[in-house]
Formats: sequence, C-alpha cells, structure tokens
Amino acid sequence: AHFLEYTKKECHFFNGTERVRLLDRYFYNGEERVRFDSDWGEYRAVTELGRPSAEYWNSQKDFLEQRRAAVDTYCRHNYGVVESFTVQRR
Repeated sequence: AHFLEYTKKECHFFNGTERVRLLDRYFYNGEERVRFDSDWGEYRAVTELGRPSAEYWNSQKDFLEQRRAAVDTYCRHNYGVVESFTVQRR
C-alpha cells in the first residue's frame, strides 16, 4: 500500500507585479483537499477531509501571517527569475 501527498504553490502575476495572487494547494492521492488563496487571506477546505487542516492552520495566527506575506516573500521575491525565463520562451 502507498499514498501520495504533495503541495503545489502557484504565483499568478498580473501587469508585472502590480497584482499578485498566491495559491498554496494541498493534495492527497491526486485530490485537492485544502488551499490557501491570497485573495481570501485564509485556508479553505476543498473537500470535507481538508476541513480539519484548514481550521487548524487558520487558528495559527503566526503561520497564517507568514502565508499572507508569501505574496511578497515568495512570489514577488522570485518574479525576476521567472520573468527572465518566461520572456525567453515566448
């Protein structure tokens, strides 16, 4: 028996870094269970099995503030690297 659990972080850029959206998505056996969306500023369950994780992470204020800040510390911070790669591929 085995299982696969993974996360997927997505940074979506609009008009350069003028508007940035971060999605932090959590999957179990190919099914998305819970996600953070920077537009919401919190975790939300995608399925009932994701509800306990969303509730727990939302109750951890320091953790939640770090995730909210990731729009700047993760997405905007790495924008230059991504921009040079995507511009070359066009």
